[in-house]
Amino acid sequence: MKIEKLKLTNEWDKTFPKSEKVDHKKVTFVNRYGITLAADMYSPKNAAKKLPAIAVCGPFGAVKEQCSGLYAQTMAERGYLTVAFDPSFTGESGGEVRYMASPDINTEDFMAAVDFLSLNESVDADRIGIIGICGWGGMALNTAALDTRIKATVSMTMYDMTRVNAKGYFDSEDSEEARFAKRAAMCAQRVEDLKNGEYKLGGGVVDPLPEDAPFFVADYYDYYKTKRGYHARSLNSNGGWNVIGCESFINQPILRYTNEIRSAVLIVHGDKAHSCYFSRDAYADMIKDSKYTENKELLIIPGATHTDLYDGGKISAIPFDKIDDFMKAHMK
Repeated sequence: MKIEKLKLTNEWDKTFPKSEKVDHKKVTFVNRYGITLAADMYSPKNAAKKLPAIAVCGPFGAVKEQCSGLYAQTMAERGYLTVAFDPSFTGESGGEVRYMASPDINTEDFMAAVDFLSLNESVDADRIGIIGICGWGGMALNTAALDTRIKATVSMTMYDMTRVNAKGYFDSEDSEEARFAKRAAMCAQRVEDLKNGEYKLGGGVVDPLPEDAPFFVADYYDYYKTKRGYHARSLNSNGGWNVIGCESFINQPILRYTNEIRSAVLIVHGDKAHSCYFSRDAYADMIKDSKYTENKELLIIPGATHTDLYDGGKISAIPFDKIDDFMKAHMK
């Protein structure tokens, strides 16, 4: 198998302070499509036994130096070996063309992280979990439905990227006519990209912020475009995905078999988040007609917005104690 040579940044360039309680290093692993993924690995200092492990990714369009790294480092402080990874085609990970996304490949990215942890000599392979944030919360649920090695999954401030691409926000574009218009626009853009010899970027979070911007746009701006969360490699902080980057999401719903997930799942969302309906509906679908409901939970955080669960916001909204307790309870 040919392994891509990646350019990895060695200096600390995260959006959060470095913890003195854990060891940190860069690692790489390869998914089944031959794409080499870059990750930050965090482990408790002076760990003397095999550890439970967690793979973390998200949000959709972010990089591991942002909130997925914060989650990974914090969980390592609590005794887990963790990896926060960049998905295929983004950040420091490999894959060409850049800034593309795929429900299949991105689910495989999570499974490749589980592969890496399963083979790590410091990991107890029978105690592996995953955490997905925002769009990667949906990918995490999709992965849990496919990967039987995962003992516990936590989905934070979840987006179902296939639903929002196919139906629009709050399903406001859920019609054959609206989807046809989207497909036609994507096909036209494909031709233009080929003529121009490059893929057009769709644009990241709007900057400057319009005075009449909706609350959720301002919420994203406050994270991705300020010192709080800006990162030079983040798609959302900069030029965004390619216009056609998420084209296949329109036709490929990812949460079809979540009610068959036998392992434990915790879904967490803020009640002030515009996106909360994704988690409420995903949980309802997961337990509907399911034989495996006893280890499924929905936790709604009062007063928390979408990005408050990225880094805690101003209210320390991330329930790390709950996440830790949930992982420990289901990684026995």
